[in-house]
Amino acid sequence: MTSEISADVRAAVEAAKADVCALHAYLPAAELVAWTSGNVSARVPGADLMVIKPSGLEYADLTPASMVVCDLYGNRVEGDYAPSSDTGSHAYVYRHRPDVNGVVHTHSPYATSWAARAEAIPCCLTAIADEFGGDIPVGPFALIGDEAIGEGIVETLEGSNSPAVLMRNHGVFTIGASARAAVKAAVMVEDAARTVHLARLLGPVTRLDDADIASLHDRYTNVYGQKGAK
Repeated sequence: MTSEISADVRAAVEAAKADVCALHAYLPAAELVAWTSGNVSARVPGADLMVIKPSGLEYADLTPASMVVCDLYGNRVEGDYAPSSDTGSHAYVYRHRPDVNGVVHTHSPYATSWAARAEAIPCCLTAIADEFGGDIPVGPFALIGDEAIGEGIVETLEGSNSPAVLMRNHGVFTIGASARAAVKAAVMVEDAARTVHLARLLGPVTRLDDADIASLHDRYTNVYGQKGAK
């Protein structure tokens, strides 16, 4: 497709392509994906565009130049490859959640096992309260290839503190104020899923009180870490 990207947003596009390419390395490194599954996308600042992984390329072969630029309806604007089959759903999230600048999809094994059971991960650990602000919810089943998964993500996360949703019988989708934040959420949801699974092998787990969850999440969001750090 002939490029429709104006000169004034070119630098932002190239920066997003480099960032999205680099962030993909975290997915196999953290064992969140197998073979070519999974994807990272980022909104392009100052433009109604997004950058996403091409469909079916192996992670070792990804370069900034191989990333695909699409509009926020999932149409390819620039790139030599077809975009991810999840592009329509990523685009739907960006259109309906202006606060979201990054989306990640994985089939990480522990978290996806909860999705296979259509079971939310209970907020039974301080780390879950910190990162997710409550239970990690389950979204509806939807077929791949159009906007249906995106609709389920937006609907499920409406009013939720969680940056992650377990899409039933499918896998994990995470969102963030940046693509890096969405990748972090993908790493953390797998860690939570694994830990709670191991705990339940020993017996029932107890959910934290709502007041404690709110306090922990507020501290983590507003106090923890270095000021200005993401």
